[in-house]
Amino acid sequence: MTGYQGDAPFPGFGVPPLSKTMPPAHPFDDDKLHEECGIFGVIGVADAANFVALGLHALQHRGQEAGGIVTHDAETGFAFARRMGLVRDNFTSHEVMKTLPGTLGIGHVRYSTAGAKGQTALRDVQPFFGELAMGGVAVAHNGNITNALSLRRELIDRGSIFQSSSDTECIIHLMARSMGRTISDRLEEALRKVDGAFSIVAMTNTRLMGCRDPLGVRPLVLGRVGEGWALASETCALDIIGADFVREIAPGEMVVISAENGVESHYPFRPQKPRFCIFEHVYFSRPDSILDGRSVYETREAIGRELAKEAPVEAELVCPVPDSGTPAAIGYSLQSGIPYAMGIIRNQYMGRTFIEPTEQIRNMGVRLKLNVNRALIKGKRVILVDDSVVRGTTSRKIKEMILDAGAAEVHFRIASPPTAWPCFYGVDTPQREKLLAATMSEDEMREHLGVNSLRFISLDGLYRAVGQARGRDRAQPQYCDACFSGDYPVAPADMVEKGFQMKTAAE
Repeated sequence: MTGYQGDAPFPGFGVPPLSKTMPPAHPFDDDKLHEECGIFGVIGVADAANFVALGLHALQHRGQEAGGIVTHDAETGFAFARRMGLVRDNFTSHEVMKTLPGTLGIGHVRYSTAGAKGQTALRDVQPFFGELAMGGVAVAHNGNITNALSLRRELIDRGSIFQSSSDTECIIHLMARSMGRTISDRLEEALRKVDGAFSIVAMTNTRLMGCRDPLGVRPLVLGRVGEGWALASETCALDIIGADFVREIAPGEMVVISAENGVESHYPFRPQKPRFCIFEHVYFSRPDSILDGRSVYETREAIGRELAKEAPVEAELVCPVPDSGTPAAIGYSLQSGIPYAMGIIRNQYMGRTFIEPTEQIRNMGVRLKLNVNRALIKGKRVILVDDSVVRGTTSRKIKEMILDAGAAEVHFRIASPPTAWPCFYGVDTPQREKLLAATMSEDEMREHLGVNSLRFISLDGLYRAVGQARGRDRAQPQYCDACFSGDYPVAPADMVEKGFQMKTAAE
């Protein structure tokens, strides 16, 4: 297996890469839920690494801490590169890309959910690679394994030696211990032993594989690119490489793609009622993607319309909190008849690589990232539409900016129900006591934020906006909405072991 000079041995022990180290996190961007990861794979195309890099670039919103690519070439074998930071900073140079030859490759971008953070996390950057009895295999995972601690203990007791702190490495070790005849058989057997949420792309020297967990919590789509095939977390990653969207990988489905047999599909898990993550519709996915056969943009506009029906208020302007609140704000404006306006302007060049923040710069708060259009706001009653409220720190700063600009009133309308429970299926969620909605009522949150009014869309309203006309089925919810309801479709065994208190009947 070859690698770009300077990389750590795969999966690696904390040796810094030649490229830039991890840039400092944006000091004012900690009040949003971060999606877990984005995955991409392609087979049957020349220079597969270039396709993978483009796909990962389109999925950058799903993970900005690090990225990795593994490819296979018939003459030189497997090759890899893993970097801290953004795709555009690490996978655009000819020097790097020429070390990744082949017509088959997979890639991964990440936020850390399970595992260490910062520069020491290079060893946790995916895809992970292992040499099994029948050849090499690389695996990239979107989601979170909720029984990883118990699996890890069992594997270590049986002699496995882990090289990372990532839950995904459990899959490689389970495959190594499997007695399956083929690598795809071993992947199936390994995934039957894990709980939680997983969308997987994996590769051997001749095959690209993809799989979703039986509940289909995380997305995975199939595309056709020329004579080849692609797997991606979202359809926007297919668009960037000019691939045709074929279909979504179904919950519980596993596909094995090869040059000789094309796409082979089977279902290795016991069938279950799907519980796709509803927050993918609200925030995580890009608005130009398609989820469950629906445009994400149109769904978010429908959320705004539903919010206007549920929580009307007299005002002169509807303004989004950019950029994630924009489609919902447009929907709110269309439904209410109140003019839509860009009352807050985002600095598009304010990124993670900004200057190291001093205390004086930190005190400037979100003003480094957002600026109020004063001429538009002054003297107006303003409705601010945002996708969510997590800790509430950014919402308070934005409210202060709007009032400082001369607004007469500030009304918050939130395009999701209150986030009162942590996610254990691959989202970087704060501890429950740090979630504003876990400790305060809606009125208490309004007072805490210091706004004239605060309203969230109801859970039933959100379900109606995503196409469930009767709202949420209490007996059998159609989506995973645990972050709003506390109803976890898969018990978070690791967190319960650590002392997490599940929802009680009283709640």
